[in-house]
Amino acid sequence: MAAEEPAAVHWLFGDQLGPHFTDPARGGPRRNAPLLMIEARGVFRRRRFHRAKAHLILSAMRHRAAELGDRVRYVKADTYRQGLEEAVGKAPVTVHHPTSHRALRFVRSLPSVRILPARGFLVTHDEFRLWAEGRGTKQLRQEDFYRWVRQSHDLLMEGERPAGGRWNLDHDNRQPPPRGALDLGVPPPYRPRESDIDDEVRRDLDRWSRDGDVRFVGEDAPRAFPATRREALAALHRFAEHRLATFGAYEDAVLSGDPTMSHSLLSSSLNLGLLDPAECVELAEARWRSGDAPLNSAEGFVRQVAGWREFVWHLYWRFGDEYRDSNVLRHRGALPDWFAELSPEGTDAHCLSRTLEQVRAGGWTHHIPRLMILGSFALQRGWEPRAVTDWFHRGFVDGYDWVMVPNVVGMSQYADGGRMTTKPYTSGGAYIDRMSDLCGPCRYKPSVRVGEDACPFTSGYWNFLHRHRERFERNARMAQAVRGLDRLRDLDELLAQEAARAE
Repeated sequence: MAAEEPAAVHWLFGDQLGPHFTDPARGGPRRNAPLLMIEARGVFRRRRFHRAKAHLILSAMRHRAAELGDRVRYVKADTYRQGLEEAVGKAPVTVHHPTSHRALRFVRSLPSVRILPARGFLVTHDEFRLWAEGRGTKQLRQEDFYRWVRQSHDLLMEGERPAGGRWNLDHDNRQPPPRGALDLGVPPPYRPRESDIDDEVRRDLDRWSRDGDVRFVGEDAPRAFPATRREALAALHRFAEHRLATFGAYEDAVLSGDPTMSHSLLSSSLNLGLLDPAECVELAEARWRSGDAPLNSAEGFVRQVAGWREFVWHLYWRFGDEYRDSNVLRHRGALPDWFAELSPEGTDAHCLSRTLEQVRAGGWTHHIPRLMILGSFALQRGWEPRAVTDWFHRGFVDGYDWVMVPNVVGMSQYADGGRMTTKPYTSGGAYIDRMSDLCGPCRYKPSVRVGEDACPFTSGYWNFLHRHRERFERNARMAQAVRGLDRLRDLDELLAQEAARAE
């Protein structure tokens, strides 16, 4: 009987760290396949990442290597190519489909590497392609995709109908924060304990910075996000048991003293591959069916994970690498130094300063400050969308190329002209005032658009609409807002004010 051919080495990228990436029953490598991990310092040299993000990634990789023991070879190299050459030479290697166009081009250029199907998502590339082709000429919309995922994966369904009779419970999930509240009064999110590996990572990052080899932005406080599968599961179950019930109603609200609200803080664990999305949404559904969480909270969380996250992943690949250069609004402005450096002192708009402070301290803030404060400010001022995308990618612990290109280019900056969303996501200060407690301490007034007290978001909103009036007056969801320009008796004064502010 012929001896079995030795299994090829299987390469694990730094965002493929959970057990579903090594499970042969789920399309992974053979059970006896040796594993390879490569820590490439050049990745951090190419871009100026948030220090907390660099710490989390390296800590997660090194923790996973320690768990795998003798089965894995962990190589520290300047580049992936050097690491592969040192570890395996020209021997055959398998790897799961990478999560960026750049990484995919690289592994495809290597003749000895065989690419296995992507893991870490509910919907495969082939399934999404068939769904999209079945839409014919219809525009791909997240709501349609989300309903299809719910049906095909039997999530929050009662037979053929959505649980509760409605697919979309956004109306119940857009409440402003409780009046006068400093926080939501829910138990805090899971916080991991650092290990000797974290100490080693911090020493390495300190040395790289001292040597001038790598430069970071932001602060590296004690690690706030899971770096191991055990920690990620603990974070998931703490959210489901203590925070999911209050998540839905206030998921779009902002409190200055409670930046995490009831959010799960699981995005970094999902994007590192420590959690599988199926186990997250199934647990949320189980909490609803057991009566421990209301339907609107379970639906809101399922929508984020099974709807939006999946949709963004697949649009990243469908739109192609050239999508990142979309710029239909022809925005060319450069990010100011204070914004690029996460300096809250650079602006006296309290909402913006407070949000930058949160990002600087931890590399995270939830989706509304990202979209309606940081992203909206950039959109109104006409900053170059590729630079804004890069800033979000580098500055957030959960930011990866596949995450940020569709989210920022398509949704936040409307640089694709509506391929992904039907309207720009921007507003005046009234929205921020209604959905947060950030406007009270601010020197500006959200209702004022001209003068010393003029809110930068309010005046910026009208200036943005005027700049792109011809485009948006033909947009059914924007036409009424554009017509509001004709009712502004101080429009000329506002435009002059914003031109002076830009200088």
